[in-house]
Amino acid sequence: MPATPDISYIDTRALAGEPVPFTQAVINGLAPGGGLYVPTHIPEVNPNQLAAMVNMTYAERAAAIYKFFGVDLPVDKVDGLMKDAYGEQWDTPEICPITSLDPDLHVLELWHGPTCAFKDMALQSLPRFFSASAAKLKRRGKVKTDFLILVATSGDTGKAALEGFRDVPGTQIAVMYPHGGVSDIQYKQMATQRGDNVRVWAVQGNFDDCQTAAKRVFSDADFAAKLRAEHRMALSSANSINWGRLLPQIAYYVSAYGQMVATGAIEVGQQIDVCVPTGNFGNILAAWYARAMGVPIRRLLCASNENRVLTDFINTGTYDISDRKFVLTPSPSMDILVSSNLERQLFELSGRNAEAVRGWMADLAANRKFRVDEETFAKVREVFVADSVSSPDCLAAIKRIHDDYGYLVDPHTAVALEVASRLREDGVPVLVASTAHWAKFGENVWRALHGVAPGEPLPPEIAALTGCELNALIEREANGWFSAEAMAAFAEEDARREAWLAQKAAEAAAAAAREAESKADGGYGRKGGPNPDRFSFNRLGVRDVLVGDTRVKPTYVPKPLAELDELPIRFSQVIAPEVATVEDEVCAFLTDLRG
Repeated sequence: MPATPDISYIDTRALAGEPVPFTQAVINGLAPGGGLYVPTHIPEVNPNQLAAMVNMTYAERAAAIYKFFGVDLPVDKVDGLMKDAYGEQWDTPEICPITSLDPDLHVLELWHGPTCAFKDMALQSLPRFFSASAAKLKRRGKVKTDFLILVATSGDTGKAALEGFRDVPGTQIAVMYPHGGVSDIQYKQMATQRGDNVRVWAVQGNFDDCQTAAKRVFSDADFAAKLRAEHRMALSSANSINWGRLLPQIAYYVSAYGQMVATGAIEVGQQIDVCVPTGNFGNILAAWYARAMGVPIRRLLCASNENRVLTDFINTGTYDISDRKFVLTPSPSMDILVSSNLERQLFELSGRNAEAVRGWMADLAANRKFRVDEETFAKVREVFVADSVSSPDCLAAIKRIHDDYGYLVDPHTAVALEVASRLREDGVPVLVASTAHWAKFGENVWRALHGVAPGEPLPPEIAALTGCELNALIEREANGWFSAEAMAAFAEEDARREAWLAQKAAEAAAAAAREAESKADGGYGRKGGPNPDRFSFNRLGVRDVLVGDTRVKPTYVPKPLAELDELPIRFSQVIAPEVATVEDEVCAFLTDLRG
């Protein structure tokens, strides 16, 4: 597919000066002046181009989308980076398979990567393109520093960013998460992170406190000068404020439409609805960009939990957190009140009115609320519908979905499936984004399956279990009804996938023997074949298994989650959310790295 070289990147507040190329936008992360980068125009994909993607691999589809958006790297470089990003670190060659629960209800499983969350879809790609972009700009003399990636996370982004940037040359990564505001599994994923260039801090407060502290660090010009002078380091971001995080997400919605055509779920040109569990608005915004490109998406269903600020905004046109209580829910990655990517959406729906965006963002900063004009609100209502799900209803949805379909989902996916069930219309296929493997939130899944309400004490024997132990119990319980015939079918599937893995490992070893890995030209530096120990292939269930005349999708715990109890805790420090504290800790981290 042709590249679109005339696309460059501007910012939502029109404060950053001249447009910049993709490579510069990715390195900068946040635009000067506080705005977010967007393309100078949105490219179009026509039905023939969509049809051409049907027989592509996922990496080929993603590369094609990048070329539409004018990525200023050589075409073969883009292809190679995508092949690395979506390779054997995923537990299925499909990368993000689609499970159909009924003829018009389809689940896009975005959690088959190394950290078992949808953030891998972007954070296996971003570090590779970040490294290649930095190498290009260094060769041209436009960059003279290394980079510190500073990340605020509500749970999943942190681990995915840590894993993606682990030991990437020329970068360090530091992550902040809300102390007590993530699941036990999410905490252990970050606290046990391997790598020589990583640091993790728990922050007293909630995600919005973490995000606010990060933004203020980014906007501190004196601190930026200090980093350059004392550490030869510049700040950048791996949060979804970085366009390099959002573009891979656009790719998976375009790809998903091609997958649905390939499987016969829909015909080319048929419209679908897309339902997304929404917190920071990046995931659903990516679906909007896919729609704006020409993918036949009819409506976007915005699914909120009890922190329903986005649902209220879509229904009223007023974004108001001035007197809104922050609620801890079973879906913690959605426990967000300040949705950063909404700024991009408002820029697009207001006719790219940067002055209006500056005013709304100023009102939000000063008054904790803003209201959009009637014309912009009408544009919102043309595309978006929204609903929210209470915590008890979220857990009830997990049980209902498991009872009805034999399919176990995490609380975020359950929120989306519940909203989809309320808002779907007969005859219109709905694609629901499934954002995490259920085992990342085992306690709340167990509560759902056993009817224990949020906040109600767990039985002592359950409360005594670690997250990994509880997940193993859930796996045994969920698979307990399988017959001997089913277990034989699963064993056959295990053998098939082990053979596939062995073949890929042999191919990778042969390739490595033929050509030494290159770290030049922004090479990523951590290639290689699949690690047979990376994933548990016991009842993996990536594909449905035919048991008699019935297709069954077994429940499993991926090895990266099952092994966490065996790994040492490396990071346990709790810090205050003040900017000065974060900046002091950043400097201490960089000093430690120098030895």
